[in-house]
Amino acid sequence: MHRITEFFVGLLFGLGLLLSGMTDPGKVLGFLDLFGTWDPSLAFVMGGAIAVGFFAFALARKRTTNFLGGALHLPKATQIDRRLVLGGLTFGAGWGLAGFCPGPGIVSMASGEVKAAVFVAAMVVGMAVYEWAERRTSRRHSAG
Repeated sequence: MHRITEFFVGLLFGLGLLLSGMTDPGKVLGFLDLFGTWDPSLAFVMGGAIAVGFFAFALARKRTTNFLGGALHLPKATQIDRRLVLGGLTFGAGWGLAGFCPGPGIVSMASGEVKAAVFVAAMVVGMAVYEWAERRTSRRHSAG
C-alpha cells in the first residue's frame, strides 16, 4: 500500500509541476531575470508551496508517525552554517544556469527533454562527488 500511495503522491507532485510551469526552463529563467523581462507568476507557485509547507510542518511537529503509520523523521538542524550557505548558493547557481531544480528536472527528463536529462545526470554526479567527499572527510577525522 505504501508504494501505491508514494506513486500517486509523486504523480500529483509531477502534475503540479507541469501545470505550474516549473518544468519550463524559460519560465523559470524569466522568473529569475529580475532586471530584464521578469515573470512574477512563479512567485505565486512558491507562495502556495510555502503556505502548504508551513502548515504541514506545524502539523508534523505534533506527530510521531506519518499518515501511513511509519516513523516521522524531521530535520534536527536549526543553525545556519557555512555548509548550508554554500549548498544553497550552489543549488541556486545550478537552478539559475539550467532553469531546473531537481523535481522539475526529473519530470522534464521523463517527458523527453534532453537538457533536463543532462541536468539530472550532472545532479547525480554532484551528489556522488558529495558523498565521496563526505566519506573521505569523515575517515580523515576519525583516523586523526
